[in-house]
Amino acid sequence: MRLQLHRIFGLLLIACAVSACATHTVKSTTYTPVIQDSQNLPEELLLDVGIAIFDPGIDEIKRSEEDTTNDQIRVAEARYAPFLLSETLQRSGNWGIVRLLPNNSSPMDIVIHGTILQSNGEEMALRITVSDSTGREWYTKEYDEVISQFAYDPSQRQQNDPFQVIYNNIANDLLEFRKANIKENRIVEIRTVSEMLFAQRFSPDAFSEYLTQDRRGYYTLAALPADNDPLLNRIRDIRERDFMFIDTVQDYYATYTRQMRLPYDSWREQSYDETVELRELRASAKRRFLAGTAAVLGGLAAATNGGNYATQTGGAVGVGAGAYLIKSGFDKQAEAKIHVEALEELGQSLENEVAPRVINLEDRTITLSGTVEEQYSQWKEILADMYAAELGTL
Repeated sequence: MRLQLHRIFGLLLIACAVSACATHTVKSTTYTPVIQDSQNLPEELLLDVGIAIFDPGIDEIKRSEEDTTNDQIRVAEARYAPFLLSETLQRSGNWGIVRLLPNNSSPMDIVIHGTILQSNGEEMALRITVSDSTGREWYTKEYDEVISQFAYDPSQRQQNDPFQVIYNNIANDLLEFRKANIKENRIVEIRTVSEMLFAQRFSPDAFSEYLTQDRRGYYTLAALPADNDPLLNRIRDIRERDFMFIDTVQDYYATYTRQMRLPYDSWREQSYDETVELRELRASAKRRFLAGTAAVLGGLAAATNGGNYATQTGGAVGVGAGAYLIKSGFDKQAEAKIHVEALEELGQSLENEVAPRVINLEDRTITLSGTVEEQYSQWKEILADMYAAELGTL
């Protein structure tokens, strides 16, 4: 019995030591710049990029991370992160139009979908899927970055987002894939399919013969309308108008991002401290539980099998000390809960920072109100009205 208890005691001490070593986090200190294509492609060969609002990834949150994840903040980040990615791609000069899309109303040459896998101020992880207008997926890849407190220094923050390296890596991978796999004739095909898909939304009967779709959902060009086709030229005019509206939406997202930046940065910096401290508290609580359990078992062994009064007394003291360590472990967990609640409180006010937006169109001024999702819906209705007016003149 004594030998068995001593073995348990030893294993617990080893586990305690291992848990103490498992709290270290490797943080990146390297910065990857955005690569610009050395080839100057003509404008007609620059692919347009549409970035969908990210999936906040709430359904994929690990149980161990639920305490440090705020659903409201994730939803806000799902709009904030893709806008930063669109700005990064636009600055690279490697693409045509790069826009964050509120919906799928406008076919784009390339479409990027993202899911937020992790975001706590210290670490960010994204899963990115890229496909083109023909329905073919280019690739799916996960990006992860762990930063240091230095990233929140005001001098650094004025230059870049703390997780700008992630967006730079996505931009560089996208360029690398295009250069390695997408030749000029393929670029022309993708751009033409985008135009035909847009045309089919307005005149399906007139443009349905130009595209075929196989069982996998891939689009292929079956024929092409004459370049001087008056109906096609009218559709192109409508599409230019649509891009103008998308540009207006970008102004909305830019305002939203600017408005969100200060409270979001404040939350992220505080979340960084809370996350690090929470991890250390949990590790400390775990060590206290293990050490306390080991002390209790060791004390029980001494009290039960001790041959003299001194040994038994020492065993009783060991049991008491172990119980105290276990209790302190509970106290540490309670303290950790307080930090989690602090994160929750920080997130509650973030959505309140989003105010109604006023957008000036050519013939009227429109006020978008309500939640961000409600404002998106209002934009869809406005675009539908404009489309209907244009179609009535065809």
